[in-house]
Amino acid sequence: MVKVPESLPARMYLLAYDLRRGRMPYNGGRLGYVLRGAALAELYLDGRLVEERRGPRPGTPGEDPYGLVEQIAASRPRSWHYWVRKDSRAMVRRVREELAADGWIRVRRHRVLGVFPAHRVEVKDPRVVKTLWGGASSALRGRPIAHVNSYDAAAVALAAAGELNTVLPGPERRRHKRRITELSARTGPAAGAVRRVVRADQAAGGG
Repeated sequence: MVKVPESLPARMYLLAYDLRRGRMPYNGGRLGYVLRGAALAELYLDGRLVEERRGPRPGTPGEDPYGLVEQIAASRPRSWHYWVRKDSRAMVRRVREELAADGWIRVRRHRVLGVFPAHRVEVKDPRVVKTLWGGASSALRGRPIAHVNSYDAAAVALAAAGELNTVLPGPERRRHKRRITELSARTGPAAGAVRRVVRADQAAGGG
């Protein structure tokens, strides 16, 4: 059995990788929203966040690997989509650095046009991405909703919400719309918040 990362944000980063082209097609923007949503969903699924007045509040004490519970506890009540958007680009860097440090990916720094700093990401073992995709595919097309692994359900919900075409192209999202809605309900409020933020950016001309 191929080992995969334990954290949901790390899984979503690898799942977004384009194996066919051998590159990460997303640098910030919607990937950042998906990763923040994944961190929120993980905390919600583990009971460390609960919903109160349509926003997250601290729940059962436990690990807080990205400091989100601490941020939320120190803030006035805010919506889920506020927390999806906040520090989203920094979240991409954080998850990428963790995956590199743990040996899942190789990151090469270079400059676009010799000026703008950029990163070229290479997944060390493509089987990891294929395993994650298999779990998401099974959640989308296979067993009854109640028997789907919660992280696989979250992977589908977040990928659809973030419109990650490497995972779920538009035709697939439309074809499985009802199933995605059911999987999103298993995941909690974070996926819906990601969808709202992505669509708000699109309406504002942000792609």
